[in-house]
Amino acid sequence: MELVMIFDMRTPAFGVGREAAYAAALDMAEWADRVGFDVLGFGEHHCADDGYNPSPLVLAAAMAGRTRQVALRTAVLLAPLYDPVRLAEDLAVAQLASAGRMQLGLGFGYRPVEFAMYGQRVEDRFEVTCNTARLLKKAWTGEPFNYEGRPCLVSPVPEKPVPILLGGMAPKVARIAAEIADGFLVPLFPPKVWQPYRDACLRLGKPDPGPYPRQGPTFLWVSEDPEVDWQWIAPHILHVLDSYSRWTADAYGTPQGPYAGRMTAESVRESGAYKVLRPEDVVTMARELGDHSSLYLTPLFGGIDPEQGWKMLRLFEEQVLPHLRRNGVKPRWGMPA
Repeated sequence: MELVMIFDMRTPAFGVGREAAYAAALDMAEWADRVGFDVLGFGEHHCADDGYNPSPLVLAAAMAGRTRQVALRTAVLLAPLYDPVRLAEDLAVAQLASAGRMQLGLGFGYRPVEFAMYGQRVEDRFEVTCNTARLLKKAWTGEPFNYEGRPCLVSPVPEKPVPILLGGMAPKVARIAAEIADGFLVPLFPPKVWQPYRDACLRLGKPDPGPYPRQGPTFLWVSEDPEVDWQWIAPHILHVLDSYSRWTADAYGTPQGPYAGRMTAESVRESGAYKVLRPEDVVTMARELGDHSSLYLTPLFGGIDPEQGWKMLRLFEEQVLPHLRRNGVKPRWGMPA
């Protein structure tokens, strides 16, 4: 089982202040490393009124300095908004500074306002992202190369190149990920494009990635009193869902995916994607998910007060992790049995 802690650093007006959120995030990353999480995950968006983190590599580098073992994964970094040569340099330094723990999830982006901010065209996003992935692999060989007529040499380069994972929902993304990337990231809602990725890997003679890894809920909160906690958590969840609904509507004309319907606290809770569970129920869920799965915690989700986040994390450490070991779930992280 892969254990992941996610940080998007949203701080809406009704939530925690921004300096407090960033201070807590660094402390929580250190905690996650100590108790044995596999991955710290970082999203990226721009022009967000709630301060969604626009600089995943900066935050990842800061957390690298507070941790020793946990992987640092962008999920996803918006490739069309970067100069790819500078990105190759920044990632090389981050990989060296983190002792080889960076994982690059590359995304294509979809919000017109973000592309406009960086003088890019949404229509070019597929070609630009794929070309960025190719250029990064070339840059990290340490050999001179040309990019758009510019002579380039990326130095220093790490001994271990940063793994590149393409993220997206379209079958053509799945197929190109098999060709040019080291892996494929798909959203947590039901994936229809994993099989095209698997088929493309096999067709290309690459190792079988296997069936789609089972996933825990999009949002999981460990609670001693789920009914009480759901009442104060729901506004944070609805804030996040409302923003994605507006962003996808701006991009596609109408809200897309899980953000298309009318969202209330009741309907969201009934969906099963957002769960507030007692520790024993988390253990049961983890056991049912099994070894080839991932579980996600987001202790600062939607501007949640760090004090509440810490209460949840300590409950997870004290009442979930020991039971996982005793009940035969085989964690992939480095905790002693």
